[in-house]
Amino acid sequence: MLVSSRRRALEMALGAAPALLAFSPLSALAADPGFQGFLASVRAEAERRGIAAATIAAAFAGLAPDPKVIELDRHQPEFTETWSQYSAAVLSAARIAKGRALYAANRDLLARVMRAYPASPGVVMGIWGLESNYGGYQGGFPVIRSLATLAYSAGRGAYFRSELLAALSILGHGDVTPRAMVGSWAGAMGQPQFMPSAYLSYAVDFDGTGQRNIWTNVPDVLASIANYLVRSGWKEGQSWGRQVLLPPPALAPQLTAGGTTETLAAFSRLGFRRLDGGPLPPTSIPARLLMPGGPTGPAYLAFPNFHAIRRYNPSDFYALAVGLLGDLVTS
Repeated sequence: MLVSSRRRALEMALGAAPALLAFSPLSALAADPGFQGFLASVRAEAERRGIAAATIAAAFAGLAPDPKVIELDRHQPEFTETWSQYSAAVLSAARIAKGRALYAANRDLLARVMRAYPASPGVVMGIWGLESNYGGYQGGFPVIRSLATLAYSAGRGAYFRSELLAALSILGHGDVTPRAMVGSWAGAMGQPQFMPSAYLSYAVDFDGTGQRNIWTNVPDVLASIANYLVRSGWKEGQSWGRQVLLPPPALAPQLTAGGTTETLAAFSRLGFRRLDGGPLPPTSIPARLLMPGGPTGPAYLAFPNFHAIRRYNPSDFYALAVGLLGDLVTS
């Protein structure tokens, strides 16, 4: 799950200044007796699911709600950035340079990952780069504490309770310890920023250590992202999309707002061209026209694989940035 730059700044500010919250009414939650009753109900459900009592006891030892998590949940900034602002932030020169260096260092590993999970090395690199800056920022919140806090106090209690139970299942398997299970304030974990339910579905032990380590093990991280894409419908041998040149408005005025879906052959007949001016391939692959910056901005054609990226984060801005970042770091 991608965290916006504004929300990330708020998270980092609150995480770095716990004293600011020491006198907040939110800190009274730590003494709320109802929280212990809530944990007891989760403990009973987890035991019914076969999770060992010792695992649950270790996870819940000394647990109290986190006021910082509640503050972040209550003050999430509105996502109102334009494509120009968003793309400038996430496609920075520093992120591209770091991605190119890591791609060069991991080409052999990515080749092995692609043989097992035939996705796209570029898109895998793009997701890795956007989700955690290639592991550089994974969040420092204890996942069990964050999920328990949100399940007890947030409006989406049922969702976070389900994720809390999934996190306990992960601990029961022995993939990670409670202390090492850290992530974002909302419970997204490790370098791919998987929620616990996504971890259970898509995380893989690529190098055979017996643990699915998405926090510090790069082979597991890259293979888990690739597995997510393949399981989300990624089609081998196809791209996510491409930037294109628009035809003159007089030829296709109805297309300047974006959103139109046609085959590549149809777009070619309408006068769309590659960036180098050459024709688009005359195939029947469907494509959707994206105009993220409006009629005067760049134009892109999104292919079916674009929707596999959107399964990771249902935002056109996000999926487009993933594709573009991946192309830049692997070119």
